[in-house]
Amino acid sequence: MKLILTQEVTGLGAPGDVVEVKDGYGRNYLVPRGVAIRWTRGAEKTVESIKTARVSRAVRDHDHAEEIKTKLESSPVAVKVRSGEGGRLFGAVTVTEIAGALADASGEQVDKRTIVVKNPIKSLGSHEISVKLHDDVSATVALNVIPA
Repeated sequence: MKLILTQEVTGLGAPGDVVEVKDGYGRNYLVPRGVAIRWTRGAEKTVESIKTARVSRAVRDHDHAEEIKTKLESSPVAVKVRSGEGGRLFGAVTVTEIAGALADASGEQVDKRTIVVKNPIKSLGSHEISVKLHDDVSATVALNVIPA
């Protein structure tokens, strides 16, 4: 089955890529979740719009990614969240909150889909996250979760 990806899929491709997958995987997983759309001649026009949107959001080049990496790794990033007694949070820290804190700290917009959180952050204190800035560049960021 030929599909056009609308979001990044690990091990498969980036938004705007045309990929060939098994019928069941496409029909039962990718299309219902909105991660991909069926390929048709008419949908081929959407590939260009998806790619232009991706280029505008993406980091310009490898050197620009290295600049952003040094900004992000230079100092810990503080995220303010609501918490209860004993340092437990109401829910977990979301990647949207992390992306906002990273933008405030570095002055660069970071796409929330590039942020990798290994375990859900549900307590105050310091945590480490990873941000995939470019194909070859990944930044490890120290994150301080503090009460609001």
